[in-house]
Amino acid sequence: MPYYQTWEEFARAAEKLYLTDPMKVRVVLKYRHCDGNLCVKVTDNAACLQYKTDQAQDVKKIEKLHGKLMRLMVSKETHSGSMEMD
Repeated sequence: MPYYQTWEEFARAAEKLYLTDPMKVRVVLKYRHCDGNLCVKVTDNAACLQYKTDQAQDVKKIEKLHGKLMRLMVSKETHSGSMEMD
């Protein structure tokens, strides 16, 4: 499971992986204080995408991607919930 070298590639691949099958994808954030590394892992058990950084400015990028994925999750839930009610 290699790490992505650029944030743009990782963010694009993570969003694509989520949109393929939203019910199987999970996102894990892991911070190691002793190393000063923040690792983001997006997986669906078949594919595993990882990005590691030690730069403080990357935290905003990670927060933005996490927010985008959360909005996608919420919008999917509201659509499926309204379809079940009909």
